[in-house]
Amino acid sequence: MSLPEIVSREQWRAAREKLLRKEEAVSRAQEVLSADRRQLPMVEVDPEYIFEGGDGKATLLDLFEGRAQLIVHHFMFAPQWVAGCPCCSAFLDQVGHLAHLRARNTAFAAVSQAPFTRILPFKARMGWTVPWYSSCHGDFNRDFEATVERDGEQVERPGLSCFLRERDQVFHTYSVYDDGLDGLGTVAGLLDLTALGRRPYGSDRLRFHDEYEN
Repeated sequence: MSLPEIVSREQWRAAREKLLRKEEAVSRAQEVLSADRRQLPMVEVDPEYIFEGGDGKATLLDLFEGRAQLIVHHFMFAPQWVAGCPCCSAFLDQVGHLAHLRARNTAFAAVSQAPFTRILPFKARMGWTVPWYSSCHGDFNRDFEATVERDGEQVERPGLSCFLRERDQVFHTYSVYDDGLDGLGTVAGLLDLTALGRRPYGSDRLRFHDEYEN
């Protein structure tokens, strides 16, 4: 691979200014896209999905942990696998401390097809504390297209799905899969996928993760 051209500091500044204008245009387009995403219609989730986690069985409503929003990471871990997907693992490594999402009324959880007895030792190996649930006894993965059929076989795919809660009603607002996850993982990037989006800073400013009020 060829290296960049060597130029003077003045030439570099001129080139950087030209690129900056393009970057600013992309940022403005991303802001418009995020606003459009927040205006997507939502659909009520009728089935009562049952998951298995560290505290036993849980419903989709339980995964909210009492918060208004829920982001589910469709983590590729098929029932017959002995370990989770390396790409999904790299993605989950990039997700920051959940206190920042939780302070913005948003829960986060990973969900996989593998039984919880396989998830638990792999989770311990990776040193993760993020809530992680098994959906092996239901249709959650298939209904939200994280497990699809290709050439007669069941295939896992990575993704994120966002949900909104209104009292005891749960609504599906957005999903993204495969290459659409590239560049995601930050608090701001994850919140941009949700129906409520980023809450304004000020009294709700970013803080040290141990300084948020419960």
